[in-house]
Amino acid sequence: MYLILLGPPGAGKGTQAERLEEELHLPHVASGDLFRDNLKNQTELGLLARQYMDKGDLVPDDVTIAMVRERLQRPDCDQGAILDGFPRTQAQVQGLDRMLDDLGRKLDGVLYIAVPDEELVRRLSGRWICRQCQTPYHTIFSPPATEGVCDACGGELYQRDDDKPETVRARLKVYHQQTAPLIDYYRQVGLLVEVDGAGDIDTVSAALLEAAKRMTNGK
Repeated sequence: MYLILLGPPGAGKGTQAERLEEELHLPHVASGDLFRDNLKNQTELGLLARQYMDKGDLVPDDVTIAMVRERLQRPDCDQGAILDGFPRTQAQVQGLDRMLDDLGRKLDGVLYIAVPDEELVRRLSGRWICRQCQTPYHTIFSPPATEGVCDACGGELYQRDDDKPETVRARLKVYHQQTAPLIDYYRQVGLLVEVDGAGDIDTVSAALLEAAKRMTNGK
């Protein structure tokens, strides 16, 4: 079974991918991990990607596609994989189609974790950091005992620019612009299953697992 896991920042894709990996016994192939591994190990693809990154350029789609191809050709992916963070562009969608065809495999489905933007802003903009000891807090998930004060050292808590609501909304706008064509494409070809990601982690996990099992049973 080959699955794609789609979802905006703050949807909990990483957590859900790990749970699916455990339940379905499929490797979780995250594009971010592939980049880090190739750069760290200074592979041929990693060195190629570094040339673009050092110049501040985007890494071309064909380099990313090659990294994913190399990963899917490893023995642990023979029975399938959960793709996370790939594809991100229409060119990568086409590259994945060609890649799976070349490997004699097929895409079984796309799981899309849908979460309203305001809920994502609430989740992503709740992070605060202690100026002194750098202990992280979250206004919803791990608030300090006293607002604005670090439990560990009594230092002042502050919010990084990346975590401010206006920055989060800008990130989400870019995400929607990039991802909307992918969602539309996979919906049109009948591979997309949308799951409500606004609930608690266990509820979302159960819905994703049920959708994945329907895909293997021919829906």
